[in-house]
Formats: sequence, structure tokens, C-alpha cells
Amino acid sequence: MKRRDFIQTTAAGAVLPMLLNGFPIAAYGDDNAVLAALTNAATQTDRVLVLVQLNGGNDGLNMVIPLDQYPALMAARGNIALPQNQVLPLTQATGLHPAMAGLKGLYDNAQVGVVQSVGYPNPNFSHFRATDIWTSASASNVTWTTGWAGRYLDGEYPGFPTGYPNAQVPDPLAVTVGSVVSNCVQGPTVNMGMAIASTSSFYQLLTGTVDQAPNTPAGHELTFIRQVVQQTQVYTTAIQRAAAAARNLSPLWPTAGQNTLADQLKIVAQLIAGGLQTRIYCVNLGGFDTHATQVPTTGPTTTGTHATLLGKVSQAVEAFQDDLRRLSVQHRVVGMTFSEFGRRIKSNSGFGTDHGAAAPLFVFGTSVNPLIHGQNVQLPASVGVNDNVPMQFDFRAIYASILKDWFAVPAATLTALFGQAFPYVPVLRPGVVNGTTTAADVEVAGFSVYPNPVRDRATVAFECQGGHVQVVVYDHVGREVQRLVDRVLPRGQQALVFRPTGLAAGTYHCHVQEDGRSSARLVVVEP
Repeated sequence: MKRRDFIQTTAAGAVLPMLLNGFPIAAYGDDNAVLAALTNAATQTDRVLVLVQLNGGNDGLNMVIPLDQYPALMAARGNIALPQNQVLPLTQATGLHPAMAGLKGLYDNAQVGVVQSVGYPNPNFSHFRATDIWTSASASNVTWTTGWAGRYLDGEYPGFPTGYPNAQVPDPLAVTVGSVVSNCVQGPTVNMGMAIASTSSFYQLLTGTVDQAPNTPAGHELTFIRQVVQQTQVYTTAIQRAAAAARNLSPLWPTAGQNTLADQLKIVAQLIAGGLQTRIYCVNLGGFDTHATQVPTTGPTTTGTHATLLGKVSQAVEAFQDDLRRLSVQHRVVGMTFSEFGRRIKSNSGFGTDHGAAAPLFVFGTSVNPLIHGQNVQLPASVGVNDNVPMQFDFRAIYASILKDWFAVPAATLTALFGQAFPYVPVLRPGVVNGTTTAADVEVAGFSVYPNPVRDRATVAFECQGGHVQVVVYDHVGREVQRLVDRVLPRGQQALVFRPTGLAAGTYHCHVQEDGRSSARLVVVEP
């Protein structure tokens, strides 16, 4: 192709990735539905949300440990379980993996909240489909081709990308750093964000250089192509300006290349402090698909693959928070971790864990509600190979609650974005938006199921605050088997009848959710 023809072709679309000092910066694909949906351009704000994706399916029971159920934990996963005396206590009942001392310190300083057992009904155990569900925010039996963030941004920024950037919106709508581009910012017709594909390309962008190509005719053409693509990236100047305006200050950052998540968050901190008006950043860390050798086959269970990964998460978030504090922008930023699913309760013979359902997530920042939301996983006395951690909180409820409190997104917009309303979960401090939000008791008062075990019928009792209530029974795999109620109930004591008609003998989980309150109970059905 002649250079003139190439220029005419690329000038119209700029579809190739730009290389910033060898670091490709490309438009988002239809990936991470978690990103753009969290922005609300209609509201003037300098607040930032950072999403940390743990790719592969994180073992939540090895990260947030139920100290009050150690005998059952050891019976279920004795070959990988941590020594109880080495778990870092958050409360008397709940602790963290010993590799997460940095997160423990942040929790003690009221900068981390833990949300227990986050998932969705009828979970899917495929990495690809489960990631689609988390990023599009769809139900498990529905496929959406757009990201929930992309849908939201499409409504907030009409006509994008035509006319953008402009004086009012000079910077990227959303930015991801890392090799994995999220699905969430795909709009109905166009990508709504941009990606910095690697940390090395970011620093190349700052110096204006491109990767060296071979000294051949094809190499010269490749160099030319890279230069043209770099020039067509409209947001290059904005990123260079922001990066030049701030420098990282924390001594806690590890040496470059030792912790890829920290390398990504270091860039995010620099851009935020430099004044980039981007509201959503997405970073990621892979390797969490720990089917085998999650811990060493010989040696302490506090070491190994999963311990290394959790240590990187802890180290990166601790350094990030310290840098934000030193840069005086910590009050502007909230972060959240998520993974496409958790792992099974029972370990396997390969010293690992298989694909599971719900898992905890962290919310971090100086504006978080530093609580453990929900209760510890209730482990059955005898665990089968297919038993899962039951859901306590729908992941879409967490998204919606952060949008509501952090970006002041109206309830009607949230319902349209997610296709239905979800209960509010106070993961951010009361009054973080306007001083009117009150934190509800996150547990459902008086919740019990009796008799238990159940043979013919049982009573599901709880204290209702007066509002929309869902009471659902799930099997050990996380599939919904009965929905006892899904409507508004009056305030006061409630007693619902549960009949296990047609259910096989075994363990089930009864889940009650109302507003910000959510609880689950283990139920045993006898033959």
C-alpha cells in the first residue's frame, strides 16, 4: 500500500491501536460492562471509580476466611486450608489470608469494606459466559451484546465520538490499563472508551516514541504506520498533559515489573492526580483459575500460587491508597475488586479448587463504609464436590449502589440500566453524596428456618422493615429451586411456609433480601 493511500484509509477511522512508546492505546472493544456504566456525565463531579478485575475466578474462601467455622472448613478443604492462627483477623469471626497484610491495615484504618458472597441467581461456570454476565450486567439466562457502562455512556454522551473531545468533555470517558480489555464500554453502535494496553506503552506515549521496527523495507513501513496511528489518537495530548502534571510519591510501590497490578494502579494514580477528568479506570490481574497447586503439594499452605496473587492485590491497593493520600486526591477515588465467579467449597485432590458461584469482593477508599457486609459463609457439616458458596448479594446491587452514592445516578436511570431495580447496599459511608443516606442494618433481623432439617414443611421467619422482599431457595450449585415471595410486604414479623416438594434430599440455601439487608441460611432437606 502506498503511504498516501494508507493516510487516506486511516485518517477516517483511526481503528488501529496507537502505540505510546511501544504501548498500544486502542478503542475499547465490547468488553467489561463494569466500567462505563458507572459514569454519570449529567452530574458535575470529580469523583473517580477504579475497577480491579481478578481474572480466572478467585477463591473467596481462601481470601476472606470464616474463623467461626474452622472445623467445617478443615473438613471441606483440609489439604489447602490455612492454619487458623496465621489468619489475619478482621473481627472475631472473620479474617483475611496472611498474604494480605496491606489490606488488613487499610481495613483497620477504615479504608476497606468487605461484601460477602457476591454473585447472581443460577450462576454460569464458564469463564467466558460468566465474564459476559458480570460485564454486561445481564441475568444468567439473557445475553446482552452491549456493556452496561457502554449503554449508560451512550445516553450521557449523545453522538459520541462525533464532536468529542470538546471543551466540556476534553478527556477519555473511560480508560483501562493492561492487556485485557473489558467488555463493559461497548455502546449500541460504537466503543465508548479507550485502553492503554500495557504499562510500557504508557511510558512510550509520554516520550512520544514508538517501538523500534526491523531495519528492513517492511520494518520502515511498520514504523510509519505506528507513527500515523499514534498521531490519530485524539486523546494523546490529554494523557500526556495529565501525566506531566503529577509524579507518584509513595515509597510503597514495588519495583516495575514485579507486580503488574501495582504497575497499572501507579499509572492510574498519576493520571488522577494530574487532573485527567476520566471517571472510570479498569485494571486487572490474571491467574486466579487455580484448579491445581493453589497451594504447594508440600510445604506451608500460606504460600503458593493463590497466596502470591492475593499478596499482589494487597500490595498494589495499599501502595495506591498511600500514593493517593500523598497526592491529596484520596477523597476523590473509590475502588472495587471483582472476579467472574468464586470456587467450590470443597478442594480437589490436586491441591486446588474448581469453578464455583459466589465470592467476596473488596470496596476500598476513604469514602467506603468499613464494614463486613453480610455474614460468613454457612458451611454444611458434610460438603459434596458440587457444593457452592450461596449468594448473599447480587453483583448488580453493588454496581447500582455505588452509582447511586458515588455518582448520584437517579433510581429511574439505574432501573433502565440494569433492567430492574436492585436492593440498596451501603458500601459507601452514610451521607457520602448529600448527607441524607442512612446505613441500614445489613443483616435481616430475626431470620430463621425451622424445623431444620426439613421433611414436609418449614417456617421461614424474619422481621420485615416494610418494603420489597425476595425470599429464594437455591440448591448446592446455586440454581434457584423455589421463590417463596417476591413482592412488597408490610412491616413486622413475617412467617412464610417452605415445602420441599419435589426437592431431592441434600443441602440448600434460603436467601432473604430487603433493601440493604441480605442474609442466607443453610437448610437441610431430609428424604
